[in-house]
Amino acid sequence: QVQLVESGGGLVQAGGSLRLSCAASGSSFGTYNMGWFRQAPGNERDFVAAISWTGGGIYYADSVKGRFTISRDNAKNTVYLQMNSLKPEDTAVYLCAASVNWAEKISAARYGYWGRGTLVTVSS
Repeated sequence: QVQLVESGGGLVQAGGSLRLSCAASGSSFGTYNMGWFRQAPGNERDFVAAISWTGGGIYYADSVKGRFTISRDNAKNTVYLQMNSLKPEDTAVYLCAASVNWAEKISAARYGYWGRGTLVTVSS
């Protein structure tokens, strides 16, 4: 099992940057593929980015491609999401999740472990 705790959210102006972190507990972190999702009020949980357990596979939603960067440090049991050029429509609760499935990385249903999320608010 793995427990996930996100941090780094906050209020930022449009065009600004934030770096989210997701700290994992448990010795098996390095065997999980990791994903970031986001959920705005009244909306479904949307895929943002994913990184494979080796770090060699990375995938982004079209809406964040070129602005967000996902990375991981298996020695620190942490996955990151660097968010640049933020837009008001990026406002949401951001959640990290762990999965043993890579083929269906954009599907929230394929992630077995979730953090509680961190709120990102982008003002215009």
